[in-house]
Parts: sequence; C-alpha cells; structure tokens
Amino acid sequence: MSVTRSFDPRKLRRYLPILEWGSKYTPSTFANDGIAAIIVTIMLIPQSLAYALLAGLPAQMGLYASILPLVAYAIFGTSRALAVGPVAVVSLMTAAAVGNMALQGTAEYAAAAITLAFISGVILLVMGFFRLGFFANFLSHPVIAGFITASGILIAASQIKHIFGVSASGETLPERLISLAQHLGQTNFITLIIGVAATAFLFWVRKGLKPLLISKGVGPRMADIATKAGPVAAVVVTTLISFAFSLNDHGVKIVGEVPRGLPPLTLPHFSPEIWSQLFGSAILISIIGFVESVSVAQTLAAKKRQRIVPDQELIGLGASNIAAAISGGYPVTGGFARSVVNFDAGAETPAAGAFTAVGIALAALFLTPLLYFLPIATLAATIIVAVLSLVDFKILKTTWGYSKADFAAVLATILLTLWFGVETGVSSGVILSIALHLYKTSRPHVAEVGLVPGSEHFRNINRHDVLTVPEMVTIRVDESLYFANARFLEDYILDRIADNPVIKHVVLMCPAVNDVDSSALETLEELNRRLNDAGIKLHLSEVKGPVMDRLQKSHLLQDLSGQVFLSQFAAMKALGDVTKPVPPETQSDTAA
Repeated sequence: MSVTRSFDPRKLRRYLPILEWGSKYTPSTFANDGIAAIIVTIMLIPQSLAYALLAGLPAQMGLYASILPLVAYAIFGTSRALAVGPVAVVSLMTAAAVGNMALQGTAEYAAAAITLAFISGVILLVMGFFRLGFFANFLSHPVIAGFITASGILIAASQIKHIFGVSASGETLPERLISLAQHLGQTNFITLIIGVAATAFLFWVRKGLKPLLISKGVGPRMADIATKAGPVAAVVVTTLISFAFSLNDHGVKIVGEVPRGLPPLTLPHFSPEIWSQLFGSAILISIIGFVESVSVAQTLAAKKRQRIVPDQELIGLGASNIAAAISGGYPVTGGFARSVVNFDAGAETPAAGAFTAVGIALAALFLTPLLYFLPIATLAATIIVAVLSLVDFKILKTTWGYSKADFAAVLATILLTLWFGVETGVSSGVILSIALHLYKTSRPHVAEVGLVPGSEHFRNINRHDVLTVPEMVTIRVDESLYFANARFLEDYILDRIADNPVIKHVVLMCPAVNDVDSSALETLEELNRRLNDAGIKLHLSEVKGPVMDRLQKSHLLQDLSGQVFLSQFAAMKALGDVTKPVPPETQSDTAA
C-alpha cells in the first residue's frame, strides 16, 4: 500500500516569497513600485559606477551588479523595501580581498571578484537552507557600528587621491595618508576644482536643496526626487564640461569607454587554490552584508507592521550574489541609503527592485557611451558624500556613558580597522563580539533576595526593604549557567556562607536560568557536596520546565541535600519564619 503525500504550497511559498505578494499584486501597487524604481534608478546609476571603481573594478561591473541581483532578490527576498546592489563597505572589502591576489585593472582581478561573489552566494545559501542566520548575532551592534564608521573613514580617505588627481596607494589609513602627502606635489588643479566643487555641491544638495525647493512652492514629493537626483546632475554637468574643454588632454582622469550592452554571461573560477584564498574574505563579506541588510530590512518593515524572515533573507542575498557572479558583477548586499529612498518613494513590494533592474539595464544599453568623459573626481565626490553619512562618532559617547566594555569594543574595532585594514578590523570585530559576550556572561548578575512585605514577591536586599530568614540565604541567578560562569556562582555562594554558622539553607532561585550545561551541572553537584559537608542544605526554586527536564536526567536531583520548590515563597514558608529586614551592614557587598 503506497502513501501519497499531498503537496503543501506553504512550503514552496517559504522559499519563493514572490508567490505570496505576487498573488495580491494590483495596478495601484504597480504604479507605486514603478515610481519608486525610477527614483532609485536615478540614484543607483552614479552609485554603481562609483562603487565599482572603489572596488578597483571597471565601472560597468557596478551596473552589471545592479541588474540580475535585483531580480533574484525580488523572487527570493522577504523585505518589501530592501534595495540590493553594490554598497560602499562591501566594495571596500572586495578590493581588500581581491587586491591580495591580482593587480587592479587585470582580467584576473575582475575574475577573482566574480568568484568572490559566487563563493559569498554559496555561503549565504547554505546558511539560509540550514537556518544559520543566528550566526550574525555574534557581531554585536557596537562592534558593527565601529567597523562601519572606520570603513567610512577609510573609503573617504581612499577617494581623496581622485579629488587631487594624484596617484596614491595603501590599505590602511596611515599608509593612505602618507602616500597622499608624498604625491601632493603632483596635484592636477583642474581635477581639484572639479572634485571640490562636486563634493560641495553634493553636500549642499543633500542638506539644502529640498528645503529650498519647498520654499519656492515645489511639492515635497518632487523636491525629494530632485534631491535624490543630485548625483546625476553632478555627473551630467561635469561630463559636459569635461567634453566641451577636452579636460582629459589636461591631465583630468575620466571614466573612458564603458562597454555598451547587457551583462555578459560569466562563470567563476572553481580552482581549489583560488577558493582557499578567497573563502575567509567571502565569509566576512557574507556576514557583514547580511547583518547590514537585515538591520535595514527589519527597521523599514517595522514601520509598516510587516515582518521579514532572516533565514529566507540569507537565501535571497545568496541568490543575488550568485546572480551577480553569472552576470559579470561582484558581491552585493542591501544598501541602507537606497533602501530608505526606496521605502520613502513608496515601494510596496520587491517588484520595485526588479523594475529598477530594468532601468539599469536600459542605462547599460543606451547611456554608457555618454559616460566616456565623466571625470573620476565626480565619482569620488559621490562616494565621499555617501560614505561620510556612515561615520558616527556619537557611538563612542553613547557607549562610554552606558557600558565601558562596549566602548572599549567600539574603539578597538575603529582603531584596528584604520590601522591594520578592513579584513583585520572585521575579524577583530567578530572576536571582540564573542569575547565581550563571554566576559559579560562569565560574571552573571547575582542578587541576594528577600520577601517584599505584604506580597509574595522577592527583591534584591540591597535595593529594597525586604524580609529575610537568618538561617536561609536566597540567591537569584539572572543568567543561564554554563562553563564560563558556573565557577563565579560557586565562589559567590561559598564566600557568602564563610564564617557564618547561622546559615543552614541556601536556595538558588532560578527564574532566569534557561539552560544548565554539563560544566555548570558538575559545579552544582560539587557545590551540593561541599555545602552538605558544612551542614548546609542546597535547595532550588522556580526552575523552568526545560531545565528541570534536563536535571532529571542527572544525579543532581537524586543527591540534592535539600528540595526543589515551585516558588520562592513556598521555599521561605517551608524553611523558616520570616523575621525583620536584615540590617544593611550584614548584607552582601557583592550583590547587585
């Protein structure tokens, strides 16, 4: 007898979100997505060119990375507003990764970038299918903020040479500044004028154009579109000036010929040697890109009471990177600035990204010949203005006032990234995030508690006037117990009962303990024996069901000298009479 399994369309929709929102698509939604796509396309064309140059790649690869990847995300992504494509930080990381393998401008360099996108896509897909999105949690927000701030500074510093029209090199901030200083004598003053003017214009557009247009009676929507089109205006004006005065004959570096047409079909390298060289960088790019994308997507989704699925986002970003690899692009992820623009412009579904891809494809088909005389300095100005918005030194002030450990992590990440480069900075950031977590959880918040008069609630004896039993010490543990913090708890309890013959009972209050690992279990067993030898009984209270299930598989409950109570109030009633509050001088100094 054969068993026929019915097809569950919900499983297919989990991996193809387009089936969910596509079934509800309306002409009104199409209009809103189309308008958003036009605005994002205008913004993305100069950004794509600029970020490709930042990665050390031909300008057209930025356009190629903004076509098929957007279509792939529209099919597999869950965010309604996330705009995928080349971004500054990933472009910088690409340059750092590929620069170790080949010289910029060579075919091997471009092929390595394509391979890097493919490896990153495979990593993201594997993480998505196995639901490993939680790995991104190992990068704390302060460390990410520090890394992005340092990357913004590094990117801006890398573009100053194009503003001055000089040759400079270096992977770290000191190297770049020293190299720039050594070449300042070669400054091309025409390039400097173009670069400074374009930078100043773009800064003004970002801050001042919209209020000016609104004051002149222009509607907010049109004023916003005009503001987003600022980089396009800079590109058009400087290109016309460059063409009219043949500035390339006067030493002004221009983009030159950009191949016209749709992205070519490309294949990554499958050499084990190349993969081994790029794999570590691909992991870092994947994690950083995923964290940035999910942060933006969740923020925008919350504004419309929508939700995203992080594990499906991994699949969407993985598909986008593989699409980039087979269409002549390089690693992509969700960009903060263009996603916000996409959201503000009224995008309702991921179809807006697909429509943007059509716009970029048309630009690649018809507009690339017009970019021949575009000054590199203009693209450098576009990058500088875009990335300086990423620099946020306020995080140092915020963390200093809130958590010195977080401040140290932020500062260390910034300094390491600036001094040793991007890959060292992000690797150190991962290590610092994990070390910070271990440090915080290795010293869990532990409080001695007593009964709030007239209630069944227990609070910290150092913060409240509470009732206690002299023969009983109740310790509330506000952290799961594992190998890194179990000894801390043991030392705390043994110090508390030392030289105090009155104590007959120690109660561990466990409402916040979600797990007890094997190391912590052994520590509890040893603590039970030592207390029993001293004539003190160890009790547990308010143990969660899953934790109790695991403890019942051990010898702890069988050998426990005391009891397990359902509530702390029941423990106090059973173990002694409530007396007056403990005088402050007898309270533990270490309880918080």
